[in-house]
Amino acid sequence: MKPTLAILAAGMGSRYGGLKQIDTVGNNGESIIDFTIYDAIQSGFKKLVLIIRKEHEEAFEEHLVKKIRPFIEVEYAYQDLKDIPDPSIIPEGREKPWGTSHALLACRNHINDPFVICNADDYYGKDAFKKVLAFLENDINDKNFCMVGYKIFNTLSDHGTVTRGFCRTDENNCLADIKEVMNIRKNNDQTEIEVNGEYQVVDNDTPVSMNFWGFTPAIFDKVEKIFNNEIADGVKVNPLKYEALLPNYVGELIKENECNVHVLTSNDSWFGVTYREDKPTVVAKFEKFKEDGLYPQDLWH
Repeated sequence: MKPTLAILAAGMGSRYGGLKQIDTVGNNGESIIDFTIYDAIQSGFKKLVLIIRKEHEEAFEEHLVKKIRPFIEVEYAYQDLKDIPDPSIIPEGREKPWGTSHALLACRNHINDPFVICNADDYYGKDAFKKVLAFLENDINDKNFCMVGYKIFNTLSDHGTVTRGFCRTDENNCLADIKEVMNIRKNNDQTEIEVNGEYQVVDNDTPVSMNFWGFTPAIFDKVEKIFNNEIADGVKVNPLKYEALLPNYVGELIKENECNVHVLTSNDSWFGVTYREDKPTVVAKFEKFKEDGLYPQDLWH
């Protein structure tokens, strides 16, 4: 088995303002994705698939990939707006990719082993990789998947609203339901979600998905079936912004008894950069990690 890490890095970063996937947060020019890949390699992952837009390949190669090729096998997978069953339905003016489920499908010809898929601009911590790899090596099969969950309040930004996958678990700590919820905000020490134009308080400990999933290649056919059935209707409802979101698709598969998803919990804290104003806090965290010896001063030398 060649454990593989697939990283979702094709988003446009509209709220951030720029290609945040490779924006620098470390004192030696590292991006969050550098630390993610470093943690994966240290945990035992052998292959990396970067899911990007083709026009961004040169930037990724220059700022990231040329540094890490000596340490891990790297392939690019391209998320292409035209990679859908009927490209004629693409509305005029559409630039936004089709979402995380479509991004997952972009790497279907690059992955043959159990794999993790996660976001490029989120920091998950070393513990998450260790726990998921143990699951991939011992418990995974074509219907038995996993994810790492985080407490909602620990995933919020001080600078605007976020979107998260709200999770409900059963007595076996498997996902019973998951739904992508938009317009979540921090209000002092409370978490609030928008419902019918008004904000309501929810429990700060509500488990959420941050798109850190453990799958086998069996997931591709399952997701592709849903995507092909839903994209035309999605485009009709929201031509320029419709997205096929992976948490929602996993929720559908659970309801159809197509899979079980075990919810693993990490001892580490999540953090990320949804907005540019989040960056100084993230920079300070990585500086402290290096001071404490959690990472070397230069990751790739």
